[in-house]
Order: sequence, then C-alpha cells, then structure tokens
Amino acid sequence: MISTDKIKNVCLLSHGNAGKTTLCEAMLFETKAIERKGNIMDGNTVSDYDAEEIKRQTSINSSVIPIMWKDHKINLIDAPGYFDFVGEQIQAVTAADGAIIVVSGKSGVSAGTEKAWELAKAHGIPVVFFVNKMDSPKADYDNVIHQLKETFGKSVAPFTYPIKNGDTFTGYIDIVTMQQKDFTAKDPVYKEIPDNMMALANEGRDMLLEAVAEVSEEMMEKYFNGEEFTDEEIRVSIKQGVEDGSLVPVICGSATEQIGIHRLIHMMYEYMPAPNEINHVSCEDAKGEPVEVKADSGASVCLQVFKTVVDNYVGKMSIFKVLSGTVKKDDTLLNANKGENEKIAKLYTLCGKKQVEVDSLAAGDIGATTKLICTDTGDTLCSPKNVVKAEAIKFPKPVLSMAIVPKAKGDEEKISAGLSKLMEEDPTFKVENNKETKQMVISGTGDQHLAIITSKLTSKFGVAVDLIAPRIAYREAIKKKVKVEGKHKKQSGGHGQYGHVWIEFEPCDSADGLVFEEKVFGGSVPKNYFPAVEKGLQECMKQGVVAGYPMVGLKATLLDGSYHPVDSSEMAFKTAASIAYKTGLAQADPILLEPIGMLKALAKNAYTGDIVGDINKRRGRILGMNPLDGDMTEVVAEVPVSEMTGYATDLRAITNGRGSFDFEFDHYEETPRNLYDKIIEDAKE
Repeated sequence: MISTDKIKNVCLLSHGNAGKTTLCEAMLFETKAIERKGNIMDGNTVSDYDAEEIKRQTSINSSVIPIMWKDHKINLIDAPGYFDFVGEQIQAVTAADGAIIVVSGKSGVSAGTEKAWELAKAHGIPVVFFVNKMDSPKADYDNVIHQLKETFGKSVAPFTYPIKNGDTFTGYIDIVTMQQKDFTAKDPVYKEIPDNMMALANEGRDMLLEAVAEVSEEMMEKYFNGEEFTDEEIRVSIKQGVEDGSLVPVICGSATEQIGIHRLIHMMYEYMPAPNEINHVSCEDAKGEPVEVKADSGASVCLQVFKTVVDNYVGKMSIFKVLSGTVKKDDTLLNANKGENEKIAKLYTLCGKKQVEVDSLAAGDIGATTKLICTDTGDTLCSPKNVVKAEAIKFPKPVLSMAIVPKAKGDEEKISAGLSKLMEEDPTFKVENNKETKQMVISGTGDQHLAIITSKLTSKFGVAVDLIAPRIAYREAIKKKVKVEGKHKKQSGGHGQYGHVWIEFEPCDSADGLVFEEKVFGGSVPKNYFPAVEKGLQECMKQGVVAGYPMVGLKATLLDGSYHPVDSSEMAFKTAASIAYKTGLAQADPILLEPIGMLKALAKNAYTGDIVGDINKRRGRILGMNPLDGDMTEVVAEVPVSEMTGYATDLRAITNGRGSFDFEFDHYEETPRNLYDKIIEDAKE
C-alpha cells in the first residue's frame, strides 16, 4: 500500500488532438511501466482501450494510468479533449489534485485549452502547461507563450525553452537548473547553455525569479535587496506558487520524440501537491452540518465514486477516490446518499483496462470495486460509525435531444435496457419516454456524444437504431366565442339514443385544460347528465381540430338542450357534447400554439453579435444582454422549441467552441400561420 504523502493525482486535460494519450504512453515508457509505446493509429494505447475509442482514434472516456516515480505513485487521469465528453472531464478533475493542460505547439491556445483552465480553476487545483508537438516544423513556442500569458495572465511562467537545429527539435533549456538538455545522442545529456541562447535563458530566469519573489513577502524583500535565492528557496517557493495558483509553469516537449517527458514527470513529483497537502474536502455529517474531511489514512473511511463503468462481462465497476481512512477489501460501508450498506468484496487499482487486485488503499489513492448494489456516480461510501457525505459532482445538463427509432421491430425492450445501463455510466446522458409524442427521446451534450451512444447500443447490446428530430408537443386553442348545438338522435328499435345540448365555447387564459360551467334553466337538461357533458368535452380536448394536438385554455358553458325520458342516457349526452365540440371549435378561429423556451447563451463579447443574429433567424426574441466578468456576455432570449434542434452544434461553430447555453421550456404562444401546412402534414404522418 502506498502512503498518502507519496501519492499524486494529476489529470491530463486539453483541446482534442493536442496529444494527451500519446503523452500518457510517453510517461508510461519513461517510467518503464511499458516496454514499447502504443500508437493511436494502431489502437494499442493503454488509456484508449474502449472499442469506440479504437474505432474513432480519439479519447471518449477518462482512464486511470498510475506510474511510479522514485518512491511516489502518480495517478494520471487521462480525460477526453472534445466538448461532447465534458462529463468525463469533470469526473477526472473531481478525482485530481492537479492538472497538466496539454497545448499543441502548432495550434496554440484553443477553446479546449480555455475550457480546461476554467475546469481546473473551478475545482481549485493547480495547473502546469505542457506544450507538446515541438518536433513539428510549424511549432512556435514563443507564440504559444504569448497566447498563454495573454489568455491566462502573468502567473504563466516558462520553465523550459526549446532548442532547434533548423526544423529539428534537439532539446531544451531548463531555466530552473540553467542547463541545456540535449537529445541528439542516443542517451540525453546535460550541457552548458549555448552562447546564442544565453540572453533568452537569462531573460527567462529573471521572469522565473520575479514570479518566485511574488510567492511571499519574505522572498519579495530578498529579491528587492538583490540577494541570491538558494536552490531550496526556489524549490519551496515554486511548490507554494504552483499550489496556490500564483505560478503556472510551462514545459515544452514532444511526446512522440520522448523529449521533455522526464522533466514533466519530475515536475509533478516535485511540485504537485499530495492529497494531504491540500485543503480538506468539504462534506456534510449525518445532521447535514458542514464538516471537513482530511486525507488521513488513520481516520474513518470515506470515499467518493467519481466514475461508473458498466461492462457486459465484469458488470458494474465503481471507480473511487479514498478521501480519508484506509479502505480494505471485505469492508462494509454505508452509502451516505442512499442510506444503504455496501460490501466492498474486492479492491482493485486500474491501469487502463487492466485491473490489479489489492488488499487495501490509503487516503488519497484511486481504486475500483465491482458489484455495488445501489451506488452511483457521485455517491459517498463511509464508515457507518462516522457518517459523512461529500458534495455532489455537478454535471452539465444535456443540450441536444433526438428521438430514437429502432431499425428492427421488437427491439424496444433491448434498447431500453441498453440505454439504462449507458445512463449509469454517463451522468450527462438522459432518456425520456415522451407519452404525448409516443417517442423515446435521448439527450446528451452534442451530436458526437449521441452518435457514440447509438454506436454503443449496437456494439454492446446488439441493437441498431436511427436518430431523428423529436416531435414537437404543440397545443391548440380558440380565439373567438361561439354558441353551437350538438344533437345526437338515433332510433334503432327498442330504446333509442337522444342527447341534445347548446354549448357556448370561449377562450380562457386562466386554464390549461377545460373550465366547465352550466347555466341551464328549467331542467331542459337534467343535472345528472351534466357530468356526462363535461366528460365528453374532456375526452374531445385530447385532440384539437387543426392538427389533432391537445386543446388548452377552453371554457365551455352548457346553456340549454333537451332530453327524452326514455332514450336519453349519459352516453347520448357525451356524444352530443362531442358533436358540439367539433362543430363549434371549427368556427371559433382555432389556432396552433407552439412551445417557447427561455434561452441563456453565454460567450465572449466578440461573439455576441453573431449569437443575436442566429437567434433572430430562429424566430427568437432577445430579452436582454447581461455583461459578466471576464469579457463575457449572457444573451437571454425566448426561442421556439422547434427552432432549437442542432443549436448546440451551431453555437459551437459560431463561438469556436467557447460558448455555452441553457434552455428550458417556458410557455406556449401562437404559431405563425405560414407554418401550419407543414405542422399539419407532419401530424398526419
């Protein structure tokens, strides 16, 4: 068992295609955990082991990759880079105590870099930037440093500078040790800094010392007095600065050429905090009072499940971080969220898909167990003698909804079972059976997310499906007041059927359904038939007269009628009411109502104009624009639900991936008449 003070939990974040997975392979190779580096193209990397990841050649799931460095265990958590998998990124950051944000030396700071920074800062974890792909002729380190400083502030400090011979990346200058590391020979060696790069090295060193000086008043005073810092003072100050966020180191390198990997690992070992060195985790006790849980192996056991994997062979695997205490196999713990006991039958550490059984795990470590009965992602398991509950993991709401259609009849149950299991794995994915539209609707974070869900349905559960735009739940109403007769008279030998009513229909703003009144004088319609008339109208309102959508906001007043002492019945009066409904509503200027949602779109000020233009194209009404900190604006608008299909994808395109939004149903309002023909045609289909 590795002790808490010798554990580091570090997540790898980036924009897609910056090279995180290749960097993982490089670090595994550097620490001799693997003998040969895997390749994304060959589908044999340790962290991208899922069939979908191999097929698509991109990370979809976060995976835990532990490496040993000196006497320390560094749990790397490789998170996907693309926006559709933000849930996996959140899970990775939740378990991490530090983040490496990988930036491409070619493309520089992108939307994913900014999102990764925001995610790390929101969780209060320190950041180190690794500028990858410096072996590319198109890589521009100076430009990347400029972008990083401009985007993330003056705390960004380069710790290494690349050395190139023409287009060939041959090594780097380390301004902490003020040495050059050369990779031209088989084994890399340290050398003196070349004369032609000494000025750059000194400039970088001055920047570093200035950043170190700002870590504490004592160091600042020493700096202004012109006193030299000792190596130990620099090391301690860098560690403090990284932990409190006042210093954000930048390392250059190439994962494919194995340059800068040793330096990066040593930086994690040297400067990233161990779980017992950071702020305590905020929890609640059994009474709901706030308590802080410390990463102490001798304390009561408390762990939080940050990820769930459902496998056809292994079953349900819960991946967790031990927040305090030492968890042992065969422990019985209380699920503080559900109030149920769970048995930890077996304990594992993970390396990609590989599981290694262990007897115990100390506070701060990451592990897994299988076959928990009621535990879901975000749940806390703790000692029944000391009940504590960690703060729930906050996942974004799904933003794209599509209806799912089986390609083969009779697959509905299989689809439902498969989607249920996929929902256990993915808190950003939701399934709803819409009773009104009679469709199964799945919702996720983007089109790529939903495409992978449907692909998994085929590969894991053997069912093929199509995705189509979900039907819109329109409503119908009337605009005019009308008075109509409904008469049902039928003679067929023996008892006949007779029901006769006069009903006044009018719009009613105060009701979603039917408001029924009666103003019958002189007993022309006996009281015992009033409920039958109302029931007949209630049943009719399930279908309007324009396109068959439910009728809302209707007031019906029974004014008059007649009855037959023998032939009248409840059924006859129900039928008479139905005749009056169909006749009257057709004359009452019936209209279609469409659902309108409240849209709140968030983006940089520079994109506001394009966002507003796009909303206008969607028949939206701008209600306001709220300026926020960080050069951001929130655009608030009312937009028809029918115009929001694909908005998640379009907003990303408009804002280069930097925008986000929230959309919720708000109310119904009249649909423009020019859309009626298509809506009626769709309703018939």
